Amino acid sequence: MKKWLTFLMVAMLALVLAACTANKDAGKEPEEPADTTSTDDGKEEGKTEEATSGEKILLMNNGEEPTSFDPSIGFNAVSWSALNNIMEGLTRLDEDHKAVEATAEKIDISEDGLTYTFTIRDGAKWSNGDPVVAGDFVFAWKHMLNPETASPAAFLAYFIEGAEAYNNGEGSADDIAIEAQDDKTFVVKLTAPNEAFLNIITNPSFFPINEKVASADPAWHTEAATFVGNGPFKLTAWDHDVSFEFEKNEHYWDAGAVKLDKVHWAMVNDSTTAYQMYQANELDVTGVPSEIADQLKDSEELRIDDQAGLYFYRFNTSMEPFTNKKIRQAFAFAVDQEEIVNFVTKNGEKPAHGFVTYGFIGPDGQEFRDSVGDLVSFDPEKAKQLLEEGMKEEGYSELPKVTISYSTSESHQNIAIALQSKFKEVLGVDAELQNVESGVFLSEQKEFKYQMSRSSFLHDYADPVNALESFITGSSMNRTTWSNAEYDKLIADIKNETDENKRWELLKQADTLLMDEMPVFPLYFYNQTSLEKPGVSGILRHPVGYVDLKYADKN
Repeated sequence: MKKWLTFLMVAMLALVLAACTANKDAGKEPEEPADTTSTDDGKEEGKTEEATSGEKILLMNNGEEPTSFDPSIGFNAVSWSALNNIMEGLTRLDEDHKAVEATAEKIDISEDGLTYTFTIRDGAKWSNGDPVVAGDFVFAWKHMLNPETASPAAFLAYFIEGAEAYNNGEGSADDIAIEAQDDKTFVVKLTAPNEAFLNIITNPSFFPINEKVASADPAWHTEAATFVGNGPFKLTAWDHDVSFEFEKNEHYWDAGAVKLDKVHWAMVNDSTTAYQMYQANELDVTGVPSEIADQLKDSEELRIDDQAGLYFYRFNTSMEPFTNKKIRQAFAFAVDQEEIVNFVTKNGEKPAHGFVTYGFIGPDGQEFRDSVGDLVSFDPEKAKQLLEEGMKEEGYSELPKVTISYSTSESHQNIAIALQSKFKEVLGVDAELQNVESGVFLSEQKEFKYQMSRSSFLHDYADPVNALESFITGSSMNRTTWSNAEYDKLIADIKNETDENKRWELLKQADTLLMDEMPVFPLYFYNQTSLEKPGVSGILRHPVGYVDLKYADKN
């Protein structure tokens, strides 16, 4: 766990300035504000539910409708924040961002590092009172790997023996090396030792599914009335595209540690509207609108947390003119990352000059990002030259129409406008803007319908390969149509290399090759800024991980 521990030390010691979280795309206005309850139910007019009931109710904002509460499908931040609190895996990240026992009370590892034996807690139960059994993990992991599920997270499990073959349609579910030896014993065999394994399985994609419930109702995860989880909270209400609500799960094995009675989640995608709700005490936590970030930088309510991930744009390498590498490079070098973070997002993000974020220390003691150096930076003269050379190679007398696509959000729109302006200023290109509703945007991006489109990546586990493996041929995370045999081999070699120094050099080569081929271009690295009301405490935001409300409190 050497690299993982090093990453954690850096994440805990480094003070990273503020940024917005990944995925603030869409949603609708919230329900009636909590402090304007009617008198029909006998409550005192003008009082919140919390004030009249004496309950501890945390008011949060999810930004938009979760993609799915099926843990195999909800593979993004707007689903993870909720899933991490209404479900729980074998391990969970603690206050120090380390993977510790959760639903599993004991973990045994074989001497060769290949076989993990998990013992399920006696007190582990589902929110309907059913015991959590080892078979629920077998069912859930095979569901994730089933090709028909089309889980975007399936690649995370490829280190399990037989998993990749089954997911690719070349093997059988029976060949996956996971087994419920009995109700309390879950055994997993890996293809090679993996020091990040216990951290990887904190990802919601590895959460269990109640086999009995899911077999009786495949749509169990689509409504609050049918949802069954095993986390600190249970899903009790869900008004789609508007709000959802949690209550403390009395069946949770560690319910005594949970202090909140309820969590109410609005879905407001506009940062200014959310800030106004925060000021009106309709939210206890909110992001920082870029237009007033300077005014709030000294606020006692401002909270800054590290986050491993980045905001970037994808090219569709099968759509002209981005079939040409030099034209892709031209557009990338026309972007001024410093200008975007200083004058558009204005939350103190670090400009991204490579794809792998800061926070990963190599065996030489050097920061990965610093040792690789800047691979793409604002260079208008180079951009103009590359565009001219690329157009000549393609025989273009005029560049085909360019469209910048982004999902509905004020921040996404502001960034797209900044790119549009720079492409005009540097390259003389009049790019069009396309604003697409979030749910439609994601599905169409996966179907390669966009020429140039915004995207984001948050690390699933603490290793550079997690970001880089997204762009191997056929990966569900690729979404560029780009394919490169040399790059595929590099990623495969990285996963099989046991010498730390050699592995680190291969990681550097992969980052360099990706930025040379330029199927994507980076804008900035994430961190997390939020405003948090006095009296709110204990919310965990992991650099590599998810919002955790298990220990949250509100006084």
